[in-house]
Amino acid sequence: MEIYKDISLSATKEFENLLNSQLSKTKIEEGKIIDGIVTKITDKFVFLFIEGLKSEPVLDINEIKSINLTDKIKEGSKISVLLEKIEDKNGDVIVSAIKAQKIKGWHKLEKAYEANEPILGKIISKCKGGVIVEHIDTGSLMFCPGSQISDKPLKDISHLMNEPQKFALIKLDRIRGNACVSRRQIVASNKKEDKTKIIEKYKVGDVIKDAVVKGYSSFGCFFDVNTGELDVLVHLQEISYSRVNHPDEIFNIGEKHDLLVISVDKEKLQVGCSIKQLSPDPFNHISNYELNRPYKVKVVKITDYGCFCELEPGLSTLLHSSELSWTKKNVSARKLFKVGDEIDCIITEINKEKRRVAISHRLTKENPYKVLEKKYPVGSEIEGTITSINEYAIYLRIDGFEIDGFLHSNDLSYTGKPEEKLKNYKKGDKLKVKILEIKKDDQKVRVGLKQTQANPFDWFSNKNVNDAVTVKVISSNKKGLVVKPEGCELEFLIKKSQIAINAADARPSRFVGGERIDAAISELILDKRKASLSIKLLEELQNKEAVSKFSSPLSGKNLPFSTLSDKLEDKNKKKTEE
Repeated sequence: MEIYKDISLSATKEFENLLNSQLSKTKIEEGKIIDGIVTKITDKFVFLFIEGLKSEPVLDINEIKSINLTDKIKEGSKISVLLEKIEDKNGDVIVSAIKAQKIKGWHKLEKAYEANEPILGKIISKCKGGVIVEHIDTGSLMFCPGSQISDKPLKDISHLMNEPQKFALIKLDRIRGNACVSRRQIVASNKKEDKTKIIEKYKVGDVIKDAVVKGYSSFGCFFDVNTGELDVLVHLQEISYSRVNHPDEIFNIGEKHDLLVISVDKEKLQVGCSIKQLSPDPFNHISNYELNRPYKVKVVKITDYGCFCELEPGLSTLLHSSELSWTKKNVSARKLFKVGDEIDCIITEINKEKRRVAISHRLTKENPYKVLEKKYPVGSEIEGTITSINEYAIYLRIDGFEIDGFLHSNDLSYTGKPEEKLKNYKKGDKLKVKILEIKKDDQKVRVGLKQTQANPFDWFSNKNVNDAVTVKVISSNKKGLVVKPEGCELEFLIKKSQIAINAADARPSRFVGGERIDAAISELILDKRKASLSIKLLEELQNKEAVSKFSSPLSGKNLPFSTLSDKLEDKNKKKTEE
């Protein structure tokens, strides 16, 4: 028994060692893709032989059908499978051809994605948001968004179904097992390659014959070159030397025109063309025109900032709104002209380098401000009608001129508050005013109303400081007395501090409206039209006079009011000298 045991143990170990040796040679590992040889095919199963395995793996025939290998396998052919388990609980080998194909397909997709190479696939079905694409080499399924099917919208994609074609991999997510492809990139790339070859055929200076008008927009006209070979845009400014508002003014769909190649952009794959440059440049005729001479021009377009005018066909320039009228500021050209009008203008500038011509319509007429100055120099009185009033001034149209005079509220009257005086006037009122200032270059006229009236301050022209005047009390308030000198239209405020020497008597309530009292002129500056009145000063002057008349020279010096009067007199002398 012991000998049998020894022999059996030895044989077992030898078989085990032999088996392990075979397994190590073939490197059999779970999770690896290995090749199996088809040994038998039945209606339900495919039997495989894989060297190194204890038993034969079996594949379901439906699995073979799902990956479209039914027609490709036969006894003796090889098939790749994923070894999932070397031995399950039943002792069977578990393999999968589907998973093997998916893994192999994913590796191929990764290589194509990293190398930025297209893959071959076919659209097998539609889905929400796009289509499902099958990788032809591996059978892997990928998603193609609807926006990536073609470079232009397609209503029907039936002609693309189940047709082998190239796709670009645009997204690959191994964790989620998602792959996203684009047919549009392939189509655009092919077109770019084709267009690059077409663009290389053209160079600056070439003349394209018989290009066909296929459409237009506000910025230019589109032409078809050589029946679909190339689309060309001729910008609005390259259509004609004359002003063109819209291409439909000149072209009709289907017309043929010659084009001059003026630019070739190989990066943007664009060819720039011109029609006007095939004709002579009208600006060369500018030498026929002289500065400061009037010419007839034709209005071809009106804008918010003026209007474009033609000196001759193809030779146009801008007549700015500032050059339309002497007197109408910021006037719209639409109020004066219409397209097609012929008007007189003077050429004020010719710049051949900048291809610029400046013109003026207002210079064809004499400056009305110069005419006004000749007829009515500064100091003249004129009449006008109020056209508008704001919070600080009145504007009035001067009779016989299209000129508005500016009348500031401070120049309405010598008396009263300016803002209150403005309320006395309304639009349409006639006024006689005096011209105070004419600015010909700035087109401004300043006028005054009070300057046509006698200046009430002239009442002080023969008066001096310390002169006594009789005033009429108008009213009293806590600040003092409002009075008006007899024979004068001006009102003055005698401050409370200037009512009396004695503070107890300096009460405005002592006086009533209509009462006549005397006061002295305490301040008078004629050129600044400034004057002040004081009852207190008059009392001091009277006291000083009484002291000097009835007292001896020595006694008067000891009186306090005498000293005060002397100081006040010295102060007034200084003010007068100043």
